[in-house]
Amino acid sequence: MRTTVFVTVAFVIGIVAGGYAFSGSIPRSFLAVHDCGQRCLEPRDLLGLLASAGIRHAPRLLLFKVAESTKCVGIRHWEPEGRYHVVYFPKRDVRNVMELTEQDAPFLLDCLALARKHVAAAGFQNYRFVSSGPALQHATYFHFHVIAR
Repeated sequence: MRTTVFVTVAFVIGIVAGGYAFSGSIPRSFLAVHDCGQRCLEPRDLLGLLASAGIRHAPRLLLFKVAESTKCVGIRHWEPEGRYHVVYFPKRDVRNVMELTEQDAPFLLDCLALARKHVAAAGFQNYRFVSSGPALQHATYFHFHVIAR
């Protein structure tokens, strides 16, 4: 009897926690059985979905976090291309730059302001702002890199 109650309670908690964690995420189909075209969940889509939940609901738990505002998180890149390589993620689930809407503008502007603040504080003159298209993203979640040599 205790096991049944425990499993039921754990299941309900899992449903509620999952609903909260993925609320506001862009729907991504992972239950397709046959050829589903662009609706299938690829590994980078799963990574984007998990990143979305973590960035929006638990940014304090992110590894390598170097900056955070109300609408953006900056994370030190795990394989830096220069002495400063930070990836900025808006705290809103957007898959790529082509899917940005007017509602996303405050999040994008906040990320740009946060990046500007850190680049200015470091005094960098030789840097790049880079955002990749959907086919080049490792995670299907809009982000951009600031790389200083």
